[in-house]
Amino acid sequence: MLRHFFSKTPIALRQLMKDKTRLGIAMAGIAFANILIFAQMGFQASLFNSSTAPHRSLNADLVVVNRHFESVYSVKNFSRRRLHQALGFEGVESVSPLYIGLGSWKNPQNHRTQTILVFGTDPRTTAFKFPQINQNISELQKPDTVLFDQASLPAFGPIAALFEQHGSVETELNGIQIRVGGLFRLGASFAAYGNVITSDTTFLSLFPYTLISQIQVGLVKLKSNADIKQVSQNLEAGLPDDVMIFTTSAFETAEKTYWQKSTPIGFIFGLGVIVSFIVGIMVVYQIMYSDVANHLPQYATLKAMGYRDRYLVGVLLQESLLLAVLGYIPGFTLTLGIYQLAAESTMLPIFMTPQRSIAVFLLTVIMCLISGTTAIRKLQSANPADIF
Repeated sequence: MLRHFFSKTPIALRQLMKDKTRLGIAMAGIAFANILIFAQMGFQASLFNSSTAPHRSLNADLVVVNRHFESVYSVKNFSRRRLHQALGFEGVESVSPLYIGLGSWKNPQNHRTQTILVFGTDPRTTAFKFPQINQNISELQKPDTVLFDQASLPAFGPIAALFEQHGSVETELNGIQIRVGGLFRLGASFAAYGNVITSDTTFLSLFPYTLISQIQVGLVKLKSNADIKQVSQNLEAGLPDDVMIFTTSAFETAEKTYWQKSTPIGFIFGLGVIVSFIVGIMVVYQIMYSDVANHLPQYATLKAMGYRDRYLVGVLLQESLLLAVLGYIPGFTLTLGIYQLAAESTMLPIFMTPQRSIAVFLLTVIMCLISGTTAIRKLQSANPADIF
């Protein structure tokens, strides 16, 4: 059976190669559809990866947030007392408050302001996993000192370069003179183009309307022998219902869900993949239908010679598979360049993954097979009586 299957490949290949112009147009159409799908998937993945980068950086086993939490970029307050209450539960080793706010950063060179995400943490605790932060934790104990994310967009100024040259950088944040005492790397996102970390004391001076008793995120570290699931259930049941408890993975998933289902940009990227897939089907269908129409006399002749529709359908599906492979290769290659250009221009995590490359290839095969199957109706209309 395999021999019968592959015996049709030369015929399908000759059919495609007979008109190189049409083949080139078909490959370009499929490649274009691939690029669209890759772009939408890449930007969507970048949206999720960048928006959840702060979640993955937290040094915690459980996270406490307001009951009506949606996103860390628009997080709601809850009472800091809840963390002190959490300390009384079995299995809890330590807790740490985290303040989050959007500040106005002044570029020290051109003096333009840009919104930046500010994290406030108790420097006596270890709220983040970054070694760079933990190495410079003593800097946060100094007043009006921040650690700057060197992966922020260039709009904030060449802070990393200036810091390497002078050992510190001075500028303004929310109209207050501050000093950059160290660097770390987190990365920009669709919601925040840059990030800084400071002490809770400095945070409260930068955001004077924030109450020390009201925090945005609570970090809970458990003892080594504690059951995370059980402690999470105990906290959920024992604490007042104005807060809810997440594991770090569930906290990340909640953020992804928010961007995917509650924001226009998540919907647009998802819809873009579907539209690109439909465009690809239409492009390949037009090529396949035109090919069948142009070779209808030859198909009718084959029928008159005794070849059945099943054989001819196999030839057409072989053409579809060959088009899928031939169109995917240039689409994939061009996408690598587009990803690199987009990553360098936006500082966002846009890169190719093996899973995405396989997924798009399978989509391309399905796209071409759907188009080929649709064009079969024209093939089946080939009647030897009309030719002879």
